[in-house]
Amino acid sequence: MSSRDLLRVELNLTSMYEQTLYKVLDNYIKASTLKKKNRHKTWKYGYDGDHDMVIISKTGKIGEIYEIQNLKIALPAEFETHNFKDKKWSHTEYPKELNRIKTIFDWKEYPEDFKEQWYDYIEKEFERRENGFWFNNKSNLTYITGTHYMYLQWSKIDVGPPDFRESNRLFYIFWEACKADYRCFGMDYLKNRRSGFSFMSSGEIVNLATISTDSRYGILSKSGPDAKKMFTDKVVPISVNYPFFFKPIQDGMDRPKTELAYRIPASKLTRRKLDANENPEDLKGLDTTIDWKNTGDNSYDGEKLKLLVHDESGKWERPNNILNNWRVTKTCLRLGSRVIGKCMMGSTSNALDKGGDNFKKLYYASDVTRRNSNGQTASGLYSLFIPMEWNYEGYIDSYGLPVFDTPKEPVEDPYGMPIKQGVIEFWNNEVAGLKDDQDGLNEFYRQFPRTEQHAFRDEAKESLFNLTKIYQQIDHNESMAASTLVTRGNFQWENGIKDTKVMFMPNKDGRFYVSWIPPIGMQNRIISKQGTNYPGNEHLGAFGCDSYDISGTVDSRGSNGALHGLTKFSMEEAPSNHFFLEYIARPQTAEMFFEDVLMACVFYGMPILAENNKPRLLYHFKNRGYRGYSMNRPDKSYTKLSITEREIGGIPNSSQDIMQAHAAAIETYIEELVGILGDDEMGDVYFQRTLEDWARFNINNRTKHDASISSGLAIMACNRNRYAPVNKVVRKNINLGMKRYDNSGNYSKIIN
Repeated sequence: MSSRDLLRVELNLTSMYEQTLYKVLDNYIKASTLKKKNRHKTWKYGYDGDHDMVIISKTGKIGEIYEIQNLKIALPAEFETHNFKDKKWSHTEYPKELNRIKTIFDWKEYPEDFKEQWYDYIEKEFERRENGFWFNNKSNLTYITGTHYMYLQWSKIDVGPPDFRESNRLFYIFWEACKADYRCFGMDYLKNRRSGFSFMSSGEIVNLATISTDSRYGILSKSGPDAKKMFTDKVVPISVNYPFFFKPIQDGMDRPKTELAYRIPASKLTRRKLDANENPEDLKGLDTTIDWKNTGDNSYDGEKLKLLVHDESGKWERPNNILNNWRVTKTCLRLGSRVIGKCMMGSTSNALDKGGDNFKKLYYASDVTRRNSNGQTASGLYSLFIPMEWNYEGYIDSYGLPVFDTPKEPVEDPYGMPIKQGVIEFWNNEVAGLKDDQDGLNEFYRQFPRTEQHAFRDEAKESLFNLTKIYQQIDHNESMAASTLVTRGNFQWENGIKDTKVMFMPNKDGRFYVSWIPPIGMQNRIISKQGTNYPGNEHLGAFGCDSYDISGTVDSRGSNGALHGLTKFSMEEAPSNHFFLEYIARPQTAEMFFEDVLMACVFYGMPILAENNKPRLLYHFKNRGYRGYSMNRPDKSYTKLSITEREIGGIPNSSQDIMQAHAAAIETYIEELVGILGDDEMGDVYFQRTLEDWARFNINNRTKHDASISSGLAIMACNRNRYAPVNKVVRKNINLGMKRYDNSGNYSKIIN
């Protein structure tokens, strides 16, 4: 068992929290291949297409294969390991003898016998900067990248030398993979507040700028003053405090306000350079700069950048747009198809209507599992999310490991202070304290997210529906690991023969999410009448569908087709008022979507209520003999239906009455059956995408809410009697032949 495996076991044995941030891929590479290539040192830094992994080793040899957020990363094989005194990372003090030397020019003035004493020390630091560093951490062999080493050992932050954190180790490994992968434009890091990203990215920009020639490095933030503050308070001090052998000579002031310019003769130093009898004036200058720009869509337009640090990118507010900026900035990082620079982007997210929505789109467009034919993500970036429990200040022990659960034995932080509570308990207590303040709770989630959904939590005041109940349900699902209650898969005809029997086939990449499968005896119930098929389980439930007619669109970004299944109350073996199926997808052709919907209806034996303004789905049903499955609009009697409505069924989406009834149906369902229902009972809507769509639903812009449209139609279909037209009672006077009399005098008289 490897040392990393031992660490994983230790974390799992001592904590109820199940680690999911990364995993080690054992036996990922054929043993003989690994041994042979390590012996000959033929592994090359960069993306290895033969094994679909990114190699961050510069020694020609690789060791463990990590998978971080679906990206496979090959670490270097173990080399020289350092043992600190307390078996934990410890910052090494800069030798006093060298601390007096400020520049390469000062170094040249010292006698050769003095310099000979320090050549090995300086050369070793360069090696660690290049190849990384191994050390024993709590008796576990631990690798950190060269960039991480430079941050820990040579970067000065607001509290002095940074602490080692396991979360930062994995962050830097992922970042090194982004740098190594020729397909990648950089990283999009979704983080918690005070994660240290600003200092880590500042350390990296100085690290790279001081070994680069003829290069430009840039900084952007949510505002110009924020970018300037990052430059003056973080970047410049790190540069100033570099040891002389890493620090180029700079042009201008020691602590500039707008630009760090390494223009005066300076060079990446090596032992050869240090040992050479050259005059400093003969050394070639770097001609490299670091600067910052005001926030805007075109901040660095037309310029070539080696690295762009993009801080607080999730907090860009109108009129600034992070999506527009990235489209422009991306061109600064490439020459033709070749990526020549990288972006280091990191942020928490604002509320969605305050810039967070654009950052969310960019983050999900950076998913490494979704690539185009060029092997790149839609954005070009690689997304990374580290949950707050891995990186929350005050809950990290002296070894840099997160304290997930309340310790049973004494645990100290890096400063010797006891940690008496686990971060999970702390977080849960904070959440409980905000249960009556939904906006405050959502803000806390965004600042300290444990899931990606937390990070993009929206404000409550803009929602049409009860966000408190929706988020209660979302949180419950996450705490209960709702994914275990939902099965993903596809439907298919038995033996591939249409109009026979439908089967459900579990598939981790399937388009359908289901939480209930009817017993075999209730599956594929069909009633045939005069050549038309009717659903045999109409009493059990119904489907709602938001369809589309065109396979492709001009921008290839058409809305998804959506299908939801909902049960009614019944005496059969089925849950009541339960959303049992969610489908939100856009297959390659519209015909595939139509067939998916048809098979689901046949399998469950339930009717469907679909919008008829996009009629191809309903014609698909009719032409195949399943017109009986298509429900007519419930708000009109059959005699009042149009010719098309009689032919194919369905319901229009343009009527204001229908739109209002649709929204009211969802609202009622949420109030009655979502979130906390009383007596510690919870709702059973397990489809997170649908819940999130309800949270964002806008009745004036329904086109973006496929899940809300189809789920609302399912609710209306299951409660069709509520919308049935009421016949007006017409009162008529009927002559019963009775005589009327005038009794005003002494005698009664018949009134004619």
